[in-house]
Amino acid sequence: MNSIQKTVGEWETELGQQIRAIRLRMNYDQLALADTAGISLTALKNLETGKGAAVKTLIKVLRALDRAEWLETLAPPVSISPLQMLKSKKTRQRASSPRKARNVQAG
Repeated sequence: MNSIQKTVGEWETELGQQIRAIRLRMNYDQLALADTAGISLTALKNLETGKGAAVKTLIKVLRALDRAEWLETLAPPVSISPLQMLKSKKTRQRASSPRKARNVQAG
């Protein structure tokens, strides 16, 4: 399914599954991870099952799992794309002297 078409619930479930898989690979049980992250066991269970969690809970769990770099990908620094650079005006190479106003005399 296209990521644009996913519902909020589907995103929560998928994220929870990924966090659970990482926790299991690291051989943490839920209680140990909750304790390490400084959150309640219920908060971790809600996060893993996709029942909703606070952003603070997500951040704490990602830090405890050594996955804080995930947060960096949510809002990468804005940069100019190569196509935008081609479309933009060229940088001026030199300045020109100001033009003098012409005196137009009425005849």
